[in-house]
Amino acid sequence: MTPGQIALRAVIVGFIMSLVVVTGFAYTTLLERKLLARLQGRVGPNRAGYIPIPQRGKKERKLLGGILQPAADAVKLFFKEDPTPAKADRVVYNLAPMLAVIPAILILAVIPWAGEINIFGAKFSPYFAIAPGINVGAIFILAVTSIGVYGIVLGGWSSNSKYAVLGGVRASAQMISYELAMGMAILIPVMMTGSMDMGVITAAQPHVWNWFVFRQPVAALIFWIAVMAELQRHPFDLLEAEQELSAGFNVEYAGMRFGMFFMAEYMKMVSLSAIAAILFFGGYHGPFVDQIPALGFLYLALKIIIGLAIMIWIRASWPRFRYDQLMQFGWKRLLPIIVLNFIITGVYFVLLDAGVMPPFIETLHRFFTG
Repeated sequence: MTPGQIALRAVIVGFIMSLVVVTGFAYTTLLERKLLARLQGRVGPNRAGYIPIPQRGKKERKLLGGILQPAADAVKLFFKEDPTPAKADRVVYNLAPMLAVIPAILILAVIPWAGEINIFGAKFSPYFAIAPGINVGAIFILAVTSIGVYGIVLGGWSSNSKYAVLGGVRASAQMISYELAMGMAILIPVMMTGSMDMGVITAAQPHVWNWFVFRQPVAALIFWIAVMAELQRHPFDLLEAEQELSAGFNVEYAGMRFGMFFMAEYMKMVSLSAIAAILFFGGYHGPFVDQIPALGFLYLALKIIIGLAIMIWIRASWPRFRYDQLMQFGWKRLLPIIVLNFIITGVYFVLLDAGVMPPFIETLHRFFTG
């Protein structure tokens, strides 16, 4: 293929995948509300759209109750009044929601959704992605996720509100703190595979017993905690602490500009759940995926849904941190542990390449087995 054809195909695939994820974001909100209601013994959305099933002598049954709730929320946001504070910096105020949404979409570029596959005669090799074969995929993810903090900080600063400014300042401190731990956790699979290509990392985990979560459980756990803090999800949602900041950095936003911040959070939930699945849980790999490559889409989607469910479960179960606890946990607990893990992993692979580890392991085996 010529460079022009490759670029055109990337644009088409990117448009389709972005449309799917944007639509999925809407139903992620429904999943959260339904699952939270189930966990907390509440009803949840059940009126906006359902399939009525008549029952003889009984009240009709409502199948898929609440299925149109995301559409109803979208209509409400489109038609809701969208004022701008009188003394706000209008340019930055309008730009901030875009800076929050764009990185959430850009992350999708390096995610491998399936292995090598033919779709309508087009061959996607070495794997199906918007931009396959990017050999700096891990660095791309770190760079793009770092941009998201600017949308939040600038949104708070430009609103000309002390509550919004405090939320923005908290965002910069929190996200920078936990990005360090997240970055080092991402480097663990990079060291184990010798590549920053997300497809290569996925290919190194073809079976369940090869998943990196079993070889590096500490790195997987710290990555997940750092992802929760990066997303400002409970119990790390100090940026939006209603009892302290009156909804935080987005308190002066309404309508679709508020909806864009909301959209960015849920789209990043989907994207970072996909990245967690790729780094530690085998990505698109699963039973019979070698014979039927299209199953890769299904397996990765299931792993993403499980990741979303875990995030929602944590929100339903855990209390919120105090801000000083949040910062101490990041700097005094997570960072030292992941640095130590990083050093041990690096030393292990250096010794392995030098041929020192096999005799050492054999000696230990003889010592403990007698």
